[in-house]
Amino acid sequence: MNDPRPLIAHVVYHFGTGGMENGMVTLFNNLPDEAYRHVVINLAGHGEFKTRIRRDDIFFYDLDKKPGNDVSWYVRLAKLLRKLQPRILHTRNLNAMEAQLVGWLMGICGRVHSEHGREVYDLNGRNWKHRILRRSARPFIHQYITVSRDLQDWLSNSLGITNQHIRQIYNGVDVSKFHPTQSEKPRIEYSPFWEGAQFVIGSIGRMVTIKNYPILVQAFIRLCKSVSDPSGLRLVIVGEGAARAQCQKMINDAGLTRNAWFPGESNEPTDWYRAFDVFVLPSLNEGISNTILEAMASGLPVIASRVGGNPELVVENQTGTLFPSGDVDTLIQILHEYKVDSPRGHNEGAAGRRRVEMQFSIEQMVSNYKGIYDELLASCHHRKVP
Repeated sequence: MNDPRPLIAHVVYHFGTGGMENGMVTLFNNLPDEAYRHVVINLAGHGEFKTRIRRDDIFFYDLDKKPGNDVSWYVRLAKLLRKLQPRILHTRNLNAMEAQLVGWLMGICGRVHSEHGREVYDLNGRNWKHRILRRSARPFIHQYITVSRDLQDWLSNSLGITNQHIRQIYNGVDVSKFHPTQSEKPRIEYSPFWEGAQFVIGSIGRMVTIKNYPILVQAFIRLCKSVSDPSGLRLVIVGEGAARAQCQKMINDAGLTRNAWFPGESNEPTDWYRAFDVFVLPSLNEGISNTILEAMASGLPVIASRVGGNPELVVENQTGTLFPSGDVDTLIQILHEYKVDSPRGHNEGAAGRRRVEMQFSIEQMVSNYKGIYDELLASCHHRKVP
């Protein structure tokens, strides 16, 4: 029996662990089941993050794109789209954008592309090759989505995409899952680490270049050296990536192994947030950070670099503090201020929680995406299909 629900084919380069994938999982888990079917098509495979999807009717397809100039995936994608017959094609980020040409050739009537943030190799979006690719793909895309106003302005100002073709949708956060601790802070797994802890600086994220975690470690080391008794200071960075070993070496060389912990990736981060006193994200660039939203929902003040969409989330001196990306001296000063003024942290954390509840709900996010999908599907009846 044929399923009457329209099919959306979501194309990404790799479905791993990150903010884009988290947003997709949130969308899949909260869109009404009866509205649309979904498949995820990966150019270069997928990881275990897909297990967070609660629905059992969402299928993954891998195109096995080889590194470098492998164009054979175009053919495999065309064959797969011919077989699946999706009504809407939704690509995400630059490295999946070329699938829009295939979607146009295959006659998919609704084509949407999302920008979730820029990578470290093109922080400002000025790479000329990338600009040519984005401009070349523009005629094949009916609707753009950005997760921040910063990305919306960039598409409009640098690529000339009209605002009527761009919809900005913030990520949503589950405020019932991420919430402040109701009693004492949890002390997770490694109990000796928490003994004597008085001020816990925390972060959660991929330990990769664009997150810039070594400067947070550098700031923590210098903060410890600047106080007479650093025994109560703690640093926790939850995540996996190449920078993890570098950060651990920095801590070892500084003789602070008892004060810092890099436990790796966690499938359940809620208790980690509740164990922190302040949340820090020192990224070189961000779209809209899910971890900032989760930290705010968890009642934490947020210290973040003033890049990308971070200023759209963190209201300075109300829900946290922003600092120039890479400015270690300013970061040290800010950390010291929160260390000696715990009421400030509590007040800003409570204000951040209220801000998330009012402006970054999952319900609003899902409603906005569904509205775009509905509009694309409705326009299929009036649009000439190539």
